[in-house]
Amino acid sequence: METIEYVMSQGVGTLTLNRPKRKNAIDAVMRKELGDLIATMPNQRDLRALVITGAGSTFCAGGDISAMGEATLSAQEGRERMRFDYLSWIETLLRLEVPVIAAVEGAAYGAGFSLALTADIVLAAPDSRFCLSFMRLGLVPDCAVLYTLPRIVGVQRAKELAFSARELNAQQAHELGIVLEVTPQGRTLERAQQMANCLAQAAPAALAMTKRAFNVSLNSSLDAMMDIESSAQAVARTTQWHTDAVQRFLTKQPPAFQWPKALD
Repeated sequence: METIEYVMSQGVGTLTLNRPKRKNAIDAVMRKELGDLIATMPNQRDLRALVITGAGSTFCAGGDISAMGEATLSAQEGRERMRFDYLSWIETLLRLEVPVIAAVEGAAYGAGFSLALTADIVLAAPDSRFCLSFMRLGLVPDCAVLYTLPRIVGVQRAKELAFSARELNAQQAHELGIVLEVTPQGRTLERAQQMANCLAQAAPAALAMTKRAFNVSLNSSLDAMMDIESSAQAVARTTQWHTDAVQRFLTKQPPAFQWPKALD
């Protein structure tokens, strides 16, 4: 692949956007390569956690603006390109049944911000900057951020961030709940992989069902969520992972799953 790298190690996949000279901006080649790779992920049975990061000092500067004026598309062509060239793989990421962690250093602008929000956990270095820059170009926020962002910060704040196209630093993004942790500079990927390695050892069925349940919870009723919970718990209790964990507890062995402490 020309514009991305993908490495799998002990159940953890690390996807690196790799156009550092262009600040990892997404061009047509990267769109295609991301789409082709991500389409395979639901069938990667060894995949237990996914980390998304950017090469160099930038996570992703968004769409490659230098290529935006190359072709004039009709509204229908533009809609189809958005739906099939972007949203198909964005939707796959959002529905992926393994934990996804975004390791952000430098800018996460436009579609880069949107991409970070497809993750279940966003980590950021102190130099990180987040911006829904679409309004600066007269565009509508895309890559599913109209879905993801209001669920994190609320509708009013999401509107303000989209309307203003203002920049958030790492601490501001943390205060809004966009970023889970601000990591030491230069160690964001290390922390993401530390978390991912831990999650790769967790109960895969329980993780998958928990993620799916949370993903539908804001669109569901109490009755529906209690039904999902009851069915999922019944399945989880039948897994070997649960049986082994109970046995470890009864024999006073250390738990097989323990969340890693934050980096110093």
